[in-house]
Amino acid sequence: MQRRDFLRAIGAGAACCLTGPSLADSAGTQRKPNVVFILADDLGYAEVGCYGQKKIKTPNIDRLAAEGMRFTQAYSGNPVCAPSRCTLMTGLHTGHSQVRGNKQMGGAAGWKLGATTGGQYPLAAGTFTLGTLFQQAGYATGAFGKWGLGRVGTSGDPQKQGFDHFFGYICQRQAHTYYPNHLWKDGEVYRIEENRDGKEEVFSHDVISEEALKFIRANRDKPFFVYVPSTIPHVALQVPEDALAQYKGKWPDPAYDGKKGYVPHPHPRACYAAMVTRLDHEVGRIMTLLKELNLDDNTLVIFSSDNGPTFNGGSDSEFFDSAGPLRGLKGSVWEGGIRVPLIARWPGRIAPGMVCDHVAAFWDFLPTCAELLGKGLPAPTDGISMLPSLLGKPHEQKRHTHLYWELNGQQAVRVGKWKAVRLKPDRKTQLFDLEADLSEQTNLADRYPEVVAKAEAHFANGRTPSEAFPLRRKRRAANR
Repeated sequence: MQRRDFLRAIGAGAACCLTGPSLADSAGTQRKPNVVFILADDLGYAEVGCYGQKKIKTPNIDRLAAEGMRFTQAYSGNPVCAPSRCTLMTGLHTGHSQVRGNKQMGGAAGWKLGATTGGQYPLAAGTFTLGTLFQQAGYATGAFGKWGLGRVGTSGDPQKQGFDHFFGYICQRQAHTYYPNHLWKDGEVYRIEENRDGKEEVFSHDVISEEALKFIRANRDKPFFVYVPSTIPHVALQVPEDALAQYKGKWPDPAYDGKKGYVPHPHPRACYAAMVTRLDHEVGRIMTLLKELNLDDNTLVIFSSDNGPTFNGGSDSEFFDSAGPLRGLKGSVWEGGIRVPLIARWPGRIAPGMVCDHVAAFWDFLPTCAELLGKGLPAPTDGISMLPSLLGKPHEQKRHTHLYWELNGQQAVRVGKWKAVRLKPDRKTQLFDLEADLSEQTNLADRYPEVVAKAEAHFANGRTPSEAFPLRRKRRAANR
């Protein structure tokens, strides 16, 4: 996709300038607003129709955007799963957050049935999370999908981090299959074999989606926060056969190169497209249920992705133009690794069909929801509330001085139109003008040394050291 076509497709020239109803317009006439946050896994910036995708069908997500607001400059918390989710939960970027990488605990087999160790690096006890915020405000809170911030029994257990209920994968490694032998339900093992209901196979995404819908039905008479961190379209490439119908045979199947050891799907491109459309179908089911329960007008629905599109497991980001003109994929601090789709819908509060160019990041959601609830936060945050933008009041919207990311020695900072990237602490800083060079192709560091100096000050001073996630890994001593 050419940059010009991409910008036209996403409506990058439009801004959130239409004034919509304020939060106080119906004060006293409705209960507290419900919030549903749907988080895709490894979904690229240009993998849904409303962001320019041409091959994969996403009618429900596209309708979500048509009826709400679509952000063109929204960023995830990190280029990979666990740290990105940590920034979402805690309101801190990865220069300050507890989790700054996909750190596995207790061995690679910790996800297996019966394992007593494993999972990812856990959130600390007493962490104030999005779940905590809503729980303390009297909301029913539920998480349904992939957690990845600490196994059951540790301080990172979701039910110790603000969620009344959890159903799905605790460990990210287990989520590399959609046909596991178990999931987790409220701290207990949920054995798939014992809950097949006559089905030959159980696609985990489907059963997790059902649990989310059950939670919404059960809490229809009270305010709720539903966090749906889906596993789709993260590898492995797996989807029920019936989902392949609209894509099977549509494109030639490439030879699989066997990288990363994943078992290939016989129709990898069709499978990947079908997975994304399966996710889109579940978005539609949630929206339909909200309308059936007459909760639609009092529910803020947010849709995003935890990072950019992947590069392994048989997926084909080049074929689907998954990142559009953006450089890089998952795992990199280039735009393709961290810029993500972000859609918000709230009938009567968010004007339909809006396109917003406000620069936002995952650590903004905690202060946004705090302002939504009229609550203060007990600790500082790197985020800024986006509520003015959502409610069509850009003149009241505060702006970031800068955004910061780090991962395994990579650093990136955005300051206004400028994006600085340093791939290792001992390498030179590169500088790009995102307004003129969205694809980050022309390094302007030599022309603007003063901008580079400011970026490098953020690299040095805009973070705190982390013992668990050092920016610079220590070199192993040579054997003597």
